[in-house]
Amino acid sequence: MKEVIDSPFKDSSRDEKSQLEILLPDEKKFHNAAKTGDVGALTDCLARNVQINIRTELDRTALHFAVANQSESAVAFLLNHNARVDIKDKHGMDAFLLAAWFGHLNILKLLVEKGVDRKSTNEEGLNALHCAAQNNQISIVQCIVKDLQLDLNKPTEKGKMSYHLAAENGHLEMVEALREFDYNTQEKDKEGNTPLHLAARNGHVMVLKKLLNEWNLIDEVNEEGETAFYLAAVGGHHECVTLLLEAGSDINLLPKSNMSPLHIAAERGDCSLASMLIDAGAAYNCQNKRKESPLHLAVKYKHMPIAQLFVESMCDVNILDERNQNPLHLAAELGRADLVELLLKANTDLKQKDKQGKTPLGVAARVNHIIIVDMIIKAERYCAWKEVIQDRLPNPTSNYPLTFKPDHTTQTSQLRTIIWSLAHHDLKPKDWKRLAMYWNFTEEQIKGIEEQWTGAKSYKEHGHRILLIWLHGILLTGTNPVKALYEALINIEQNNLAVDGLSFTNIALHIPDPCPQVNRYSGGRWLIQ
Repeated sequence: MKEVIDSPFKDSSRDEKSQLEILLPDEKKFHNAAKTGDVGALTDCLARNVQINIRTELDRTALHFAVANQSESAVAFLLNHNARVDIKDKHGMDAFLLAAWFGHLNILKLLVEKGVDRKSTNEEGLNALHCAAQNNQISIVQCIVKDLQLDLNKPTEKGKMSYHLAAENGHLEMVEALREFDYNTQEKDKEGNTPLHLAARNGHVMVLKKLLNEWNLIDEVNEEGETAFYLAAVGGHHECVTLLLEAGSDINLLPKSNMSPLHIAAERGDCSLASMLIDAGAAYNCQNKRKESPLHLAVKYKHMPIAQLFVESMCDVNILDERNQNPLHLAAELGRADLVELLLKANTDLKQKDKQGKTPLGVAARVNHIIIVDMIIKAERYCAWKEVIQDRLPNPTSNYPLTFKPDHTTQTSQLRTIIWSLAHHDLKPKDWKRLAMYWNFTEEQIKGIEEQWTGAKSYKEHGHRILLIWLHGILLTGTNPVKALYEALINIEQNNLAVDGLSFTNIALHIPDPCPQVNRYSGGRWLIQ
């Protein structure tokens, strides 16, 4: 029935055609003449014994069509030939309601003279005052109240007064006119919405300004626990949000769903609204009924800019949802490297386990996201290194900035080429695990890498990944990769490969020196300066 309220009479061409299918040719002509105001054709049809009150499938008569198309001459003709004024269509709309809806004052008066039921209502309980208020028909309202002196200020079936409908549809002039008749109200409809709620929900800035000048119940909630501010935010109506903020709305009143405005902004990726809310002091660590934080939803719906906004605002990145997953679990599951990188840099707890006992690394390995598995392992090893050295070393320098994404920089290209050759041509099947254990890779990290490839030659890819992950840590910590790789190969008893297989001198000429002030080799051991 909503489409009837929005447009009670003007059907689509398909609907109109279906209405006319039950009519004879002369009856169709009669209705079309009523629409166009062709009095001559109306006269001709009546002469052919067309019944003046013949109805379509929706129970609409020629009078309905004449009124809806505001053809005063056709209406006068039909009324003079005793067309019935009390017939309602299948939505309960009669000629009087249509005249009020479309705002034709003369037609309304003609109907009154013919004794129309001036208090009639449609199936939703809308009377003539409601119809006029909803469509900003000022002259009709003035006629109803002043000339006809009708008391139609009643609620509809949904509990809406004319003032609700004027506010809901953004009719500032109507709001002001109804106030002059003392029809303004702060009462709630059956859904618990005040006119303030309805104006805010639909983004009607001018009406909202007017209402706020006289409103004293700004934080009233509807049946769903929603305030006017919440509805404005949900609707993405930024100007209304600003107005309600300035009016002192409590922005942290949550509805029954526990979906805060920030949840809605995160779900939609609305950075502007989220920024506005955060600046106003919105609680960005609140959880909805699924225990999701706004950051969870930003990740879930893959909105990188808004996720970055939350992280930069220092939100809690370790909140757990109903699956016991933090946002990093979700990003890993979705395979979004950009979001994973953001959350890894935000110091997400990499050891948190979901209800299936999976860490973010375990989740990434389970869904076979190779790049993300390696990124998380890099982050885990970097965090372990920081725990050991604590404050003794500076953060990574600009020569090798902190990132966990695959390294495609030119400064490490020669090292990466040699690593690839080493993994695919020189290492034996069990060597990669021996290197991993020497470099203190955990069992979960080794398992995570091992899950990604199978087959007789999978050890080559496993070895390549281990070496790249190791190189990432070496460069971040400022250690000389040539010496470290040499020592590792010696440790796994690949002496010939360590001495003869690698041109360490040649490599050393081209490797970057990411942190020259950190490590120096002297007297057979590394020193921390």
